[in-house]
Amino acid sequence: MADSSLLASRIRINDDVLSQDLNGEIVLLNLKTGVYFGLDVIGTRVWQLLADHGEVAKILEVLLAEYDVPRDRCAEDLVTLIVKLQDHQLVTISPST
Repeated sequence: MADSSLLASRIRINDDVLSQDLNGEIVLLNLKTGVYFGLDVIGTRVWQLLADHGEVAKILEVLLAEYDVPRDRCAEDLVTLIVKLQDHQLVTISPST
């Protein structure tokens, strides 16, 4: 089961991160660390949703509407991706207000 506290969070893309769409997939560059991070098609959709509003619960609902996937699986995969993005200093997680 996905971390429910993370599902109630907001995600902000860090200011020192650049993104570039390459044929439907996004490549991220952390200017501070110099590390590139690639996202597949679904990861790219998550990145777009993060940029749009950043509320994890809303992102989960959009993904569930767009993809045929069980809620628990989608939530778990979403949390895993967000944690990876945070580990690479690409996003900042904060409690939803």
